[in-house]
Amino acid sequence: MKELPTGNGARLIKSGLDPVRVPFDQIPVIDLEPMFSGDADAKAALAESLRHACTQVGFLYIKNHHFPKEALAAAFAEAEQFFAQPDEAKMKNHVSKSSNLRGYAAMLEENTDPTARGDLHESFDIALDVPADDPDVLAGKVLYGPNQWPEDRPSFRKALESYHAEMIKLSHHLLHAFALALGLEETYFDAMVTKPLATLRVLHYPPQFGEIDERQIGIGAHSDYECFTILAQQMGIPALQVLNAAGEWIAADPMEDCFVVNVGDQMARWTNDLFASTVHRAINRSGKERYSIPFFFGPNYDTIVEVLPSCVDEDHPAKYPPISSGDYVNGRFTATFASYAEQQKDAATVV
Repeated sequence: MKELPTGNGARLIKSGLDPVRVPFDQIPVIDLEPMFSGDADAKAALAESLRHACTQVGFLYIKNHHFPKEALAAAFAEAEQFFAQPDEAKMKNHVSKSSNLRGYAAMLEENTDPTARGDLHESFDIALDVPADDPDVLAGKVLYGPNQWPEDRPSFRKALESYHAEMIKLSHHLLHAFALALGLEETYFDAMVTKPLATLRVLHYPPQFGEIDERQIGIGAHSDYECFTILAQQMGIPALQVLNAAGEWIAADPMEDCFVVNVGDQMARWTNDLFASTVHRAINRSGKERYSIPFFFGPNYDTIVEVLPSCVDEDHPAKYPPISSGDYVNGRFTATFASYAEQQKDAATVV
């Protein structure tokens, strides 16, 4: 066993690279159709299933999510073409040229597991596109700001902006389901996500062969920082592994027409760990290049994330102090990305 630091405290995990292969029904499949149909009884049944998935597993698949297939296909196609470019072309939009962690990051630049040696993937990040003269940007809320784009790849920008916009729509439907699963009004969180910290990543994982150092894999063991993550995986290329309560790694292989959803740290803090923010990792031993597209959805920068009243009582006091969404996520990014940490350090020095 080893101890993995996360934003919500240390977690114990077993060593080894091989996941346990279990039937998919052990990672629940949730039918999201009732959130589009408006049927109250169907929504109530969905909420009960979602609550069970979030309390027992922290990971789930969603089907009937109404996400446009053409937007999904375009994003994967553009990601593959972007990452196939020479390094010097990709580095023109390196994250170091952005003050808010937008753009390209190369292999090993990210280290999600502080006990490891860097992640074997490259990425391109965008988020909510906020103009440089926006009051929140001028106020120094560092996770707001403009995206940066390759000047010679307009189709890449179009595909990712379209994907991001559609994910925002889906996230609102999913957040309504989360509210119902917590016994709240469906629109409880709406005022907190009018300007969300919503990051889209396209990722490329090269295959790993032979003996693999557990300290250097596609992406190291970690929990996500926001409310939830919606992940698109390519069919036939398994890599994602989820840590269960027994400290075993469970395979979360791609499922046709489904996204993977996992609870993030902020939702865990809101619910006093009633909803589990589950540790996960990715190891690409498929023999093929792997591309994935996670979307991280969290509340507005200034939203105070504190334990919901319904999730505390005399026997279950609040585990976490209140913290703003922006401060929490910014702190986790600083701990994960070395170049971003240097930027923040330099900015603090100037101030």
